Amino acid sequence: MKDARPPLSATRIVLVHAHTLVLQGLRHNIDRLPEFEAVGEANNGQQAIQVIGETEPDMILIDVDLPGVSGLEVSRAMRRGYPHMATVLFGSSMDSASVVKAIRAGVAAYLPWNVSWDILLQVLRDVRAGNYPINELVLAQPDVAAQVLADFRHMALDGEVQQVYSPLSPRELQVLELVATNQTNKEIASSLEISNQTVKNHVSSILRKLAVNDRTQAVIYAVRQGWIKAAPPRK
Repeated sequence: MKDARPPLSATRIVLVHAHTLVLQGLRHNIDRLPEFEAVGEANNGQQAIQVIGETEPDMILIDVDLPGVSGLEVSRAMRRGYPHMATVLFGSSMDSASVVKAIRAGVAAYLPWNVSWDILLQVLRDVRAGNYPINELVLAQPDVAAQVLADFRHMALDGEVQQVYSPLSPRELQVLELVATNQTNKEIASSLEISNQTVKNHVSSILRKLAVNDRTQAVIYAVRQGWIKAAPPRK
């Protein structure tokens, strides 16, 4: 029996690194993959912001240690304007404080620069599927988990959590915004070019993460938190 799922369109990526040679290597590897398309490059943070605005990619692969505006600052600046864009961040330091800052910036994955291509490719595919591999760092490192918990508790006291953190991945936010327009799972699957079962999985994950009982409660909660915009139902 043939798979009835629609084909996925290529994930559009902007590559950002200070060294042109590294950019060329990344583009060479990515251009060989049918599921990804490199649509832009930048050598610093200011260029990255400009290229992202021009290309509106699905994902950025960016070095944290950029001259001028850092990769982390780019991630923060772009998050509000492009909430569905996923960020894969590279850094020379993987200490707990750096990981916490990456989580607060909404980064989907955070990797050391000496990571192998095979691991990077797996992470890119995980992020393309709507997952947040950075969460594995929190689970794997007790000191990071403790600092994340303390950090968010502190922000909760100041009423800042909703401005800096959403537990939903970019793909889950996409699904929830379509749920808000009263689209069915089948219609959402068609809109996002994913399978109906994948939509069901995302909806189940959303309900679990937000600790709500149904889709309507999830939409109301996300709108109140400012994660998605209230959309009028389709006519």
